[in-house]
Amino acid sequence: MAVVALDEHYADKIEIRDRVENFHGNIVVYLHWEEHLSFCSAVAFPFPPAMPFGALVKDILPATYGAHPDFAAIDWDAVRWTVDGRETAPDPARSLAENGVGHKSLLRFRTPGLHGYRGTRS
Repeated sequence: MAVVALDEHYADKIEIRDRVENFHGNIVVYLHWEEHLSFCSAVAFPFPPAMPFGALVKDILPATYGAHPDFAAIDWDAVRWTVDGRETAPDPARSLAENGVGHKSLLRFRTPGLHGYRGTRS
């Protein structure tokens, strides 16, 4: 459903608080593990754009999703990634920015063969 503002200049009158300039050199990145809905939505993080993608996989994802029983069984070589709806094969040695991750990007990962707790997608 489309939304129509009653005031055509509404966007000119508000302060947009999630601009990249407000994050002290970081970008906001949303992470979502597909088919694992015990995490009901994407999780937002402020990351430096120069952070290596491999650090996200090695440090951030285990701290965020590691309590899920499927996490230990992830075959990282088979994981399918999307950035803002585009399938990608990120290079772990390159930065988030070099891998196409920008401010307010949605980074989704799908783990083939793992479909949530006991296959329930949760």
